[in-house]
Amino acid sequence: MIIAENLQKKFEDFVAVDSVSLQVSPGEVLALLGPNGAGKTTTVRMLTSILKPNEGNASIEGFDVVKSPKQVRSAVGVLTENHGLYNRMRAAEYLEFFGQIYGLDAEERKQRSDGLLERFGLLDHAGRRIGEFSKGMRQKLALARAMMHDPDVLLLDEPTSAMDPESARLVRDMIKDLKSNRRTILICTHNLAEAEELSDRIAIIRKGKIIASGTPVELRDELLGEPVYEIAYVVEKNKKLPSLNGLIKVVETGEGWMQYRCENPVEANSTLLEKMVAAKFKVTHLHEMPRSLEKVYLQAVSVEDGDV
Repeated sequence: MIIAENLQKKFEDFVAVDSVSLQVSPGEVLALLGPNGAGKTTTVRMLTSILKPNEGNASIEGFDVVKSPKQVRSAVGVLTENHGLYNRMRAAEYLEFFGQIYGLDAEERKQRSDGLLERFGLLDHAGRRIGEFSKGMRQKLALARAMMHDPDVLLLDEPTSAMDPESARLVRDMIKDLKSNRRTILICTHNLAEAEELSDRIAIIRKGKIIASGTPVELRDELLGEPVYEIAYVVEKNKKLPSLNGLIKVVETGEGWMQYRCENPVEANSTLLEKMVAAKFKVTHLHEMPRSLEKVYLQAVSVEDGDV
């Protein structure tokens, strides 16, 4: 489990992280979503005992990040934005080295290393020096390093950065597989699609502050309001729409289409279709309008800036 309460980090007069509170339970994926410079990486560095917070407190698997840094680092696997890979080492040698650091015995090191290299499509490159790897290969090796000791907590900072689409899909699928009843995962990203695909909950961070948090559905309802539905139909002369008073609340209309909200979508949509068919209108479609995470994010930012 990850728990952070009112974390703050200052660099001289600059506040990089301002009163950030998070909780991620076992079996849960939380996406910390925000632009570059929002405070995501600084938050991860505090959670991994690399940086000491100026205020607040945090714990990983019950270990305080300030008082028990060794236990924290043993419990967590970290993928940082800057990998710190050793270019002269060969891939298998690199994982073997970190396996020793984590206290794994020789047989376990070999088994974990080969398994991870194969899983990431790097087994045929195990004998190559890391300096010869592409950016995507280096990213996959860094993620393999984070998983060498099979940690209960994963902190992944931009896990698919610089990857080609195929490699990025492989990593996203792996993150889904890693999610289990015991593993806690925090993903820092500015990739909206990635956050929506992988996370159970999302926390939007901007200028060091959490400005919105919740499940994707909760954020949509909170920031975008009730869902909007659209019905489209063929316009014919001398045909009038049936009375819809009390059934729906029209938001916008056009030639042959109408957008609306309703309190009980299942009942209202069924009744609306029945009325349209009874009035002999040819309905071409009826669907809920997309409420993308991009709209949620932009709305959260505009609310924070006072633009609404």
